[in-house]
Amino acid sequence: MKKLAGIALAAFTLLSQPTYASEKLTVLLDWFANPDHAPIVVAKQRGFFEKNGLDVELIEPADPAMPPKLVAAGQGDIAISYQPTFHAQIDEGMPLVRIGSLVTTPLNTLTVLADGPIKTLADLKGKRIGYSVSGFEDAMLGAMLKKAGLTLDDVELINVNFSLSPSLLAGQVDAVIGGYRNFELNQMHIEGVEGKAFYPEENGVPSYDELIYVAHKDRVNDKKLSAFMAAIEEATIYLLNHPQDSWKAFLEAYPSLDDELNRLAWKDTLPRFASRPAALDTGRYERFAAFLKKNGLIKNTPPVESYAMEIR
Repeated sequence: MKKLAGIALAAFTLLSQPTYASEKLTVLLDWFANPDHAPIVVAKQRGFFEKNGLDVELIEPADPAMPPKLVAAGQGDIAISYQPTFHAQIDEGMPLVRIGSLVTTPLNTLTVLADGPIKTLADLKGKRIGYSVSGFEDAMLGAMLKKAGLTLDDVELINVNFSLSPSLLAGQVDAVIGGYRNFELNQMHIEGVEGKAFYPEENGVPSYDELIYVAHKDRVNDKKLSAFMAAIEEATIYLLNHPQDSWKAFLEAYPSLDDELNRLAWKDTLPRFASRPAALDTGRYERFAAFLKKNGLIKNTPPVESYAMEIR
């Protein structure tokens, strides 16, 4: 009887323990879901968010420019953003802070046809270069041309909107700046034309994080943010160790992305994810901010610790 009573008491104790619902957290993506977001999707699909006490909702923006602004306005918990854009937003006074890195290398390229006449950056003299967004792309191109002894005055810039690889394939331009190495090059390959990429970080542009996690600066002590970054690190390690199962998890969430372009992009993006996503390289951020200021894209270079931190 004593034994039975003990079992009953233990059962009652377990049943009477309070159950805690997972904390809700909203992540605003920078664009529609794609392989760039693999660690986030894997964290959700394989239970890493749940393990860390989070119920995460992923939202694709109608306007890619809005996620950081919404977070700054308190209408989202975390936004995926771009480091170049982030520095400009800090310069404008937005109350944001970088809490982690998603893709830790530039994805931007200057792309030409592999079998075309442009073999070196110096060959761009007098050529037409297509672009989508002025500002950072101009500065990036200017630095790359300078490495080859040229200036922006030596080329003709043509706004092709977001029709980068099509304008290159159609012969409307001789090169394009701003195409992503994990997508545009693969899209050209699928269409039977090989591209050649010149990488900005090898040609005069300080290396930077293409994609980062940002939050409102008043919430840096929110435990949900540290739980999120812990889950992302676990998911990234899993992703790197189990790429095929992670691809399966990704397709469970977004079955419409099961095509050749996304499979190739998945493979090319894997080595670019931050295995220590919360880690911060202060010197790297300082160098890139100095580059932006030198090119007139920001006015000030405040201390890195005022706008970037490691969430623990």
